[in-house]
Amino acid sequence: MPSRELPYPLFDADNHLYETEDALTRHLPKGYENVVQYVQVRGRTKIAIRGQISEYIPNPTFDVVARPGAMEDYFREGNPEGKSRREIFGEPMRSIPAFREPGPRLELMDELGIQRALMFPTLASLIEERMRDDPDLIHVVVHALNQWLHEEWSFNYKDRIFTTPVISLPVVDKAIAELDWCLERGAKTILVRPAPVPGYRGPRSFALPEFDPFWKRVVDEGVVVGMHSSDSGYSRYTNDWEGSGAEMLPFKTNAFRMLGQWRPVTDAVGSMVCHGLLTRFPELKVAVIENGSTWVQPLLTELADVYKKAPEAFGEDPVEAVKRTLHVSPFWEEDMAELSDLIGVDRVLFGSDYPHPEGLADPVSYVDALGTLSLADQAKIMGGNLARLMSV
Repeated sequence: MPSRELPYPLFDADNHLYETEDALTRHLPKGYENVVQYVQVRGRTKIAIRGQISEYIPNPTFDVVARPGAMEDYFREGNPEGKSRREIFGEPMRSIPAFREPGPRLELMDELGIQRALMFPTLASLIEERMRDDPDLIHVVVHALNQWLHEEWSFNYKDRIFTTPVISLPVVDKAIAELDWCLERGAKTILVRPAPVPGYRGPRSFALPEFDPFWKRVVDEGVVVGMHSSDSGYSRYTNDWEGSGAEMLPFKTNAFRMLGQWRPVTDAVGSMVCHGLLTRFPELKVAVIENGSTWVQPLLTELADVYKKAPEAFGEDPVEAVKRTLHVSPFWEEDMAELSDLIGVDRVLFGSDYPHPEGLADPVSYVDALGTLSLADQAKIMGGNLARLMSV
C-alpha cells in the first residue's frame, strides 16, 4: 500500500530503469561489435567505449545498486561529517525485477502510489559524450539502445509507463528518421541531451536554424522534449582549470565542478532563447528533468538584463518565451512555492528520481514540500501538469 493516500493521481516525471548488459549491444549492426564492451578490471565489470574504460557509472551491470533514496539525509542536512559518497550511499542492494522490467515495475508503482511515470534510461547519459568525434556512430548506438528500450519496455506500457527514447541530433535527417521510428512505436516523449550537438566540423547548438526541420516535426506531433541531466561534456572546461583530463564522474566529489553543475542546463535553455528556437516554435513543449530549479531565477534575471540592453537580438521578450515553453521538475528539497511564483504553478512538475539514490525512497513524500500550496495547486504539480502536457 502507498505510504499515504492523496486525493489526486500522481504522474511522476522522473523515474528510471536499470539496463541489462546487452542494452547497448543487442541490436548493434554487424561491424560494430567492439564499440561497446563489458570488461573485467580487478574482478569488477566495467564498460568500455571503443576500448576506453569508463568509470562514469561505477557498476554498469546494475546487478548491485544503491538503495532508492540513499542520499535523502545528505540533501536534507548536508554532509557535516564529510562522509565519502560510498558512506553516504550506505549498504547497496541487489537489483530487483521492478528495476528491469515493466510488468514488475507497474506492480511496484501500485505499491508506491504512482499512477503514471516517465521512465528514463540510465546508461544513455554516457553515449554521446564518449563518441562525440564520430557523429555517425552516435546515431548507430542510440538507435540500438532505442530498439532495446522498445523491445523490453515499450514506449507506452499500458498507458502508465512512458519510456523515453533518446534522440541525438548530429545529422538532422538521421535525427528525424529516429524520431519517426520512435513515434511509429508509440513514443510520446523524447530525451534530448542539454549539450552542444557533436558534428563533423565540431559542436554547435541544437537551437540553430539548421535543426528546424527536426523541431518542426517535434511540434507537429506534439512530442514532449525531456531534457534530463546528463554528461554534457563540461568536464572539458573544468579540466582546463584543474589541469586534468578526467572524465565526468557523477559519484565522485569534486567541489570545483559542483560550483558549475547547472551550467549545462543554463546554457541549453539560454541557447534556446538567444538562438531563437523558442520564438520560431512557440508551441514547443520542453520539460527540464533532474536539473533542479536553482538555475532558473539567475537565468531569467540575466535574460531580462540582456533584453533591456539588446532588444534587437530577440524576436520577443526572452523571459516570457522561457515561461511559455519550459516546464521544470525541481528537487524535493527546493522551494516549490517560490518556483511556482516565478514561472507559474502550471509549469512545475513532480519528479522523484526513483529508484536512484539521489531521489526519494517514498515518492509520495514529495508532496511534503508543497505544504504551503493549495490542494488544487498540489494536484497540478503532482500529476495534473504533466498529464496535460502529454495529453493523457
